[in-house]
Amino acid sequence: MGFFSTKDWNVIAIIFEKHDLFRVNGNRGKGKDADAIRDGAKKHPRTMYWVVFDQKGGFLEGEVGPGKDIIAAATLKRLIQEIPMNKTVREILAMLEKGETPKASKALEWQGYPASHE
Repeated sequence: MGFFSTKDWNVIAIIFEKHDLFRVNGNRGKGKDADAIRDGAKKHPRTMYWVVFDQKGGFLEGEVGPGKDIIAAATLKRLIQEIPMNKTVREILAMLEKGETPKASKALEWQGYPASHE
């Protein structure tokens, strides 16, 4: 790696708020700050899934978090599959990529929320 290989990541965490409301938290970080942001998302007790994107929206890494068991496995599986193209996630990424803000958070707009009896 050369001098221009400094990390510049956008970290997205999908956080459980309640059964019909998940939150998308996004943070942009560079270098060691990027690692710290990712590690914070990994460890948050209500993080169901976290993912790291580059500044062009490309997937770098991601996995389930400590909150994965809060929701049904089938719901989590669907969430993971749909996150890369989810409208809310893309809006947050666009704000971070443009440098409008170093962090952003919005309620997840998603058709996959479980029925209230789940």
